[in-house]
Amino acid sequence: MRRSWPYGLALLLVGVVLGFQIGAVVSGDPARRALRKLQEAFLIVQQRYVDPVDSARLTESALEGMLSRLDPHSVYIPADEMRRVQESFEGAFEGIGIAYELLPGPNGRDTIAVQSVIPGGPSEKAGLLAGDRIVAINDSSAIGFTHEQVQRTLKGPRGTQVRVTVRRPGVPELLEFTITRDRIPLYTVDAAYMLDERTGYLKLNRFARTTYREFAQALRQLRQQGMERLVLDLRDNSGGYLEVAVQVADELLGGRQLIVRQEGRRPEFRAAWHSHPGGLFETGPLIVLVNENTASASEIVAGALQDHDRALIVGRRTFGKGLVQQQITLADGSALRLTVARFYTPSGRLIQTPYRRGDRQDYYAEHWRRAVRDVTRPVEEILAEVPDSLRYYTDGGRIVFGGGGILPDYLVPPDTLSPLVQAVLRRNLDQRFVWRWFDRHGTELRRQWRGQQETFVKDYWPDSALQRAFREFLEENGVRFHAEMEEPAALRFSEDRWRADWPVLGTLLKAQLAVRLFGPRARYPVYQAVDAILQEALRLWKPAEELAQRYRERLQKDRD
Repeated sequence: MRRSWPYGLALLLVGVVLGFQIGAVVSGDPARRALRKLQEAFLIVQQRYVDPVDSARLTESALEGMLSRLDPHSVYIPADEMRRVQESFEGAFEGIGIAYELLPGPNGRDTIAVQSVIPGGPSEKAGLLAGDRIVAINDSSAIGFTHEQVQRTLKGPRGTQVRVTVRRPGVPELLEFTITRDRIPLYTVDAAYMLDERTGYLKLNRFARTTYREFAQALRQLRQQGMERLVLDLRDNSGGYLEVAVQVADELLGGRQLIVRQEGRRPEFRAAWHSHPGGLFETGPLIVLVNENTASASEIVAGALQDHDRALIVGRRTFGKGLVQQQITLADGSALRLTVARFYTPSGRLIQTPYRRGDRQDYYAEHWRRAVRDVTRPVEEILAEVPDSLRYYTDGGRIVFGGGGILPDYLVPPDTLSPLVQAVLRRNLDQRFVWRWFDRHGTELRRQWRGQQETFVKDYWPDSALQRAFREFLEENGVRFHAEMEEPAALRFSEDRWRADWPVLGTLLKAQLAVRLFGPRARYPVYQAVDAILQEALRLWKPAEELAQRYRERLQKDRD
């Protein structure tokens, strides 16, 4: 790790952070009067309401209502939810190490289906395989379990044991496994691999406590493989720790440059963070992918790289969450996540989308309305809407835009999926079919492709037998094909539509098979073939390389 960072900064968060405990402090006569009024009303309700009152739930409702009158991101988090939040952003949990799905069973009750086992994890060591169905846990039936029940029974303290009974396709008898729970890492680098001999691809799903270490390790490995230019994918990254986002941006910026500035009402919530010389990838050509679900800490990274002309930003306008929350843990383990500041990019842009206090529902509805407008209008029309007061300038003099979110340098509308592909995805038919296919052919597929993920991605394509079986499966599920007639609402499609859509449908099936064979990360190299934003980005290396060259020249000039 190139430099250390004060973990006191972790108390200021963008997205989700872990909290600290404080006592209740009430200062000033108006605040005392308001608190007395609230206490008086609570006691009256508790003592006089016609039915018995759940005091804990009443208190939680009051907290939720109070915070809902502020901004859209100040919230109350119950204690049980806090445990899940902590696991996600601590980067690990204790359990058996599987990814699973709940599949509908023949009697209408869901079955726990093992999608993949974590390499080296407790379940793999015990002998579980992708495709196994867990039918009992500790000798009690698990058929019909909800996600909450699965989590509650399979997770547990490290070193404890759980006994699972498994039905394995192709094996007549039930199998039993005793699994010793262990610490299971939650990775935030979804994928890191070479797209070609020069181009690395790295996808981050959030900024957790382990993200910087994962990111730096992945970046070093890509450079060892010959990476000269990088695609950093921040799509669907909803945020996380502020200081971790700063660390990631720091590895991509040269010299001492402002990364983000924070402004709050209280002096302790005003701060600025800068880069330091010696980053892992300071000057190579860089493209950052974003979309409408890129939020919070990931917007800090994208905004800093855009303002300093360090990277081309490609995709769709980001979410626009520019508020900083402080998480305050209460005595029972619940927490308040309270907005204490706003953050600004180096050019001075406020990333937060405008909002009206107390109207959280409209805030999120407007986010999706704006996302739809952005992808159905010409880029010129979108840019013409931005008033002069929201136009800012990068270090190199390029115009960038405020008003909510990061507007990419190159806007890419979502790829319009055909009605047939939409029907398949909406009804989850690709995943459901692959479960059936893997039940019948999983042993053969595992034997054929064991340890050959790269070869599978490069060479495998669903053969005619699988194609026929998939079509039959679609027809079993109400999809009809006719010579010419097409009526998507009735799930009727033409033969021409089937032939035209097979490359996309085949890719979806290949990706699902890759997950069963190699784990969740294996889907990304497969999906890239039909990823519209990524494919557009790969056509933009010329302007990205020109931007990188100008950035190197400015850095050299500053050093001289």
